[in-house]
Amino acid sequence: GSQDQVEAAFGGLNLITFGGREHIHVRPVTIDIERIELLHDHLMLFFTGFSRNASDIAKEQIKITPYKKKELKMMHSMVNRAVEILNSRWPIEKFGKLLHESWMIKRTLSCKITNNAIDDIYAAARSAGAVGGKLLGAGGGGFMLLFAKPENHVKIRKKLKNLLYVPFKFESLGSQIIF
Repeated sequence: GSQDQVEAAFGGLNLITFGGREHIHVRPVTIDIERIELLHDHLMLFFTGFSRNASDIAKEQIKITPYKKKELKMMHSMVNRAVEILNSRWPIEKFGKLLHESWMIKRTLSCKITNNAIDDIYAAARSAGAVGGKLLGAGGGGFMLLFAKPENHVKIRKKLKNLLYVPFKFESLGSQIIF
């Protein structure tokens, strides 16, 4: 559960490796600026309207982790594939498909990660043109990140009109002290 704090501290796109309580290794992922902009242009962020207690979901996940090693290994292997897609000239839609694949696995890790309402939101987004997506954080609510061709964004926003659309930009600087 420390990845959000590490990412906020460092900013940018990073591969973060945790090696126990005392060891965190952050390796910046360098991607061509045009490719980052292309990725950004394909992403949308929505607040699901559902708040949740992330620690309750995390406790459940920790409890069942020994039984989900296959799924976790599959998700882990997707990290290098994602970086490879972003550093290539392959169609960016491959990233969206990988995001969908990872969400399909993540949602099986615990019954608390998703629910019927969240599944309905995701299905509606997909029916309007989203290629992939996932809930951010532990699951159970909060924010949903979607990947879609820019020409489908208006249709998706109309389909999800009851959700709060949240424009965002990538941040490369991380935490700073300002006076």
